[in-house]
Amino acid sequence: MTDVVTRAAEVLKTHRQSIDRLDAILVYTLGERFKHTQAVGKLKAEHELPPSDPAREERQIARLEALAAEADLDPEFAKKFLNFIIQEVIQHHKQHQS
Repeated sequence: MTDVVTRAAEVLKTHRQSIDRLDAILVYTLGERFKHTQAVGKLKAEHELPPSDPAREERQIARLEALAAEADLDPEFAKKFLNFIIQEVIQHHKQHQS
């Protein structure tokens, strides 16, 4: 390999190592988040509260869209990602109420 290709391979390896670490952080962070949302779901079920809170969801989406913009992340992607998580959480909350 040429020096340029070797250097590119080294840079690629470094980026991939960072991506792998960040993926691990995301997984552990989501795990921690879902522990809390499971506790919220149980609390809501115990007190006969609705499984979703549309007003809070709207506030969270707006807040994360702003954070995404600050982080140079596509706000639409952040919104889709959060909506996916919210729908999962609501399903878990509904299961607690069953």
